[in-house]
Amino acid sequence: MFVDRVLSGMRPTGALHLGHYHGVLKNWVRLQHEYECYFFVADWHALTTHYDTPEVIDHHTWDMVIDWLAAGVDPSQAVLFIQSRVPQHAELHVLLSMITPLGWLERIPSYKDQQEKLNEKDLATYGFLGYPLLQSADILIYRANRVPVGEDQVPHIEFTREIARRFNHVYGREPGFEQKAEAAIKKLGAKRAKVYRDLRTKFLEQGDAAALEAAHALLEKAQNLALGDRERLFGYLEGGGKVILTEPQALLTAASKMPGLDGQKMSKSYDNTIALREEPDAITKKIRTMPTDPARVKRGDPGDPDKCPVWQLHLIYSDDKRKQWVQQGCRSAGIGCLECKQPVIDAVLAELKPMRERAQRYIDDPTLVRGIIADGCEKAQKLAEETMRDVRESMGLHHG
Repeated sequence: MFVDRVLSGMRPTGALHLGHYHGVLKNWVRLQHEYECYFFVADWHALTTHYDTPEVIDHHTWDMVIDWLAAGVDPSQAVLFIQSRVPQHAELHVLLSMITPLGWLERIPSYKDQQEKLNEKDLATYGFLGYPLLQSADILIYRANRVPVGEDQVPHIEFTREIARRFNHVYGREPGFEQKAEAAIKKLGAKRAKVYRDLRTKFLEQGDAAALEAAHALLEKAQNLALGDRERLFGYLEGGGKVILTEPQALLTAASKMPGLDGQKMSKSYDNTIALREEPDAITKKIRTMPTDPARVKRGDPGDPDKCPVWQLHLIYSDDKRKQWVQQGCRSAGIGCLECKQPVIDAVLAELKPMRERAQRYIDDPTLVRGIIADGCEKAQKLAEETMRDVRESMGLHHG
């Protein structure tokens, strides 16, 4: 249970662009080699704001998965699945809703922000209010202890931690918990049992965080403990009950610095994107027609790269020597704007070429993608059901 497991999802909003690659997918590709990773299509989440256009979700789902595979997400290294194919997400969401105070949901910053941003939609729905709880269920169902997020998403992770804490506090106090925990300590062996007790005392009496971390490490190495005993000892460490749901940590990721073709953030809503599988001719045309420093009306007019959207792309794609060439050439009118754009065109095409090649086999044979997702859904369901067995039992729902 206590493994380094990463959980991350994306709403199916159609073909992905360079902003998605530099902001999320590049990070996923790195994480899949460092942790046990579960990446999912958040199709239920898409319905919280797009409930009136469900027809686009299915098509967008498969398109997005192909983009993931094209970007280098590897189904032999990570589990890829679709949220709605794992009904345990919904079951946990319902059960967690029984103990979630309304005020907790209403105070999440993105709740009011999104309502203001999407004011053309009627978002006075329970689904929209409750989507942070569904997000928590997505994480807690896999007992994921690391969730890659940007700064703006940290409140969601903190909310999930509070939900896990509240659940463990309410339902982790099984009858005779202390006696069972004490019996489990003895199974550690005399030496480890003494270390565990000393570390527990240090944490409970002095709030020593290092002692808590050391005790966690000790339990993770104790191979002879049954899962139930291990969960009890994790809870007992902190003076609580049995740990049923794992509190996740935010794995902070840098915000995508990928600018759009107009210098604003790359976003479909600004119509300034380059899609990951866009045709090379279309990409070339888009970059060649990008706006530049308005001061450069004629070829001989000097310019200022800091006022030019093309310079923002050089910051992403060019080395120091190339950047120096741009700065000097632009300010002295030594190079023209089309000349300046060409290295960016070459770099973007070079970055996207292997993605287009990887994607082609899945476009030619869609059954490959469906097979990957079917396999991922099966693995995800198995892990989710293990969690739900513990949750049902702790809530008195194991009627047999």
